[in-house]
Amino acid sequence: MDISLATDRLIIRDWSPDDAEAALAIYGSPDVAHWLTPVMDRVVDVAAMRSVLQAWQEAQPNLPPPRGRWAVQRKEDGAVVGGLGIRLLPPFEDDLEMSWQLAPDAWGKGYATEAGRALIAWAFTHETEELFAVARPNNTRAIAMAKRLGMEWVGETAKYYGLNLQVYRVRPSDFHG
Repeated sequence: MDISLATDRLIIRDWSPDDAEAALAIYGSPDVAHWLTPVMDRVVDVAAMRSVLQAWQEAQPNLPPPRGRWAVQRKEDGAVVGGLGIRLLPPFEDDLEMSWQLAPDAWGKGYATEAGRALIAWAFTHETEELFAVARPNNTRAIAMAKRLGMEWVGETAKYYGLNLQVYRVRPSDFHG
C-alpha cells in the first residue's frame, strides 16, 4: 500500500532500492540487528540491502492495510533515519505487530515516537482493533518506546518467534495520538 504520512519533522513513505545505503546504516548496524524480532541476519553490504528493499517493495502492494514496511525520512535534509513496519505475528497470524528501527545516530531525538504515533493513527483508520509490539526483556529502549507510544504491557510470552518476549498493546480507545 502506497502511503505517505507526514509529521512535523518526518515523512513516512515506501522504501525504494535507492535507500539501500541509508537502510544499511540501520539494518546493518550490530546495535540494531541484535534486537530484531524475528531475528534477521545483519545485512552486510549495500547490494544485499538493495535486494532486501526490492523484496519489501515487491511485497508491499499485496499486503492489506495497515500491513507493510516503510522508510522514515527526515524532512529537513531528506535523510532516511529509520524504518517502521506492521505485520502479522506468528504462529497464528491473528495479531498485528508494529515495529520500528532507527539508525543509531538518530537515537534519542524523538523520531521513533513521532513516526510511530503517526503510523498508529493511520493504522487505526483501517479497522485495526489493536496493535502489538514485542521486545526482548532486556531491550530497555524498545520497552520505553512502546510505553511512549501509549502501549500497555500485557505480559511475557515465548509464543512469538520462539523467543521470550515482553508484549505491549495499544487499542484505538487507549490511543491519544
